[in-house]
Amino acid sequence: MELKLIDAKGQISGSLSVSDALFAREYNEALVHQLVTAFLANARSGNRAQKTRAEVNHSTKKPWRQKGTGRARSGMTSSPLWRKGGRAFPNKPDENFTQKVNRKMYRAGMASILSQLVRDERLFAIESLVAKTPKTKTFAEQVKSLGLEQVLFVTKQLDENVYLASRNLPNVLVLEAQQVDPYSLLRYKKVIITKDAVAQLEEQWV
Repeated sequence: MELKLIDAKGQISGSLSVSDALFAREYNEALVHQLVTAFLANARSGNRAQKTRAEVNHSTKKPWRQKGTGRARSGMTSSPLWRKGGRAFPNKPDENFTQKVNRKMYRAGMASILSQLVRDERLFAIESLVAKTPKTKTFAEQVKSLGLEQVLFVTKQLDENVYLASRNLPNVLVLEAQQVDPYSLLRYKKVIITKDAVAQLEEQWV
């Protein structure tokens, strides 16, 4: 499999030989959906909380007598049927949203995503990603010179200048190879991977 290599101006300057197992795999939509769903579920903090009918502030007095009023019988204002009453099945902070994905499935899913990005011409390789100064304006011009707007950069090791210069750009994300996730790969229109990062990804997932 040959991956297109671009230069500093975003022009095709050559090709990079990569693993077929990682960049030429058939697309498995069901598996990719499972990966993204699990990733988003595992990212949930689970810090929401609601009160039961025992926890809401209420009186234990019966609102009206049992019979004779023509209204439905009622025992307490804390009933889930009442406004400001407690919840019957409340959400609690200890609720667990995590979903397990087997290692073999995860590797296959990531390979499926990368392969589809290559087929859609959304993934390219670059020699290296460097920033001489930690200036956002300078890095933004560098990204613009590549002809990119919404882009994910993947490097083997994140340079401090690149991190400082890119962190305030809303449509640019720079990740190390070991931090790459399925949601980020699919979210951005273009994915640019350095040559060192390609080797790192092949070592991780092949």
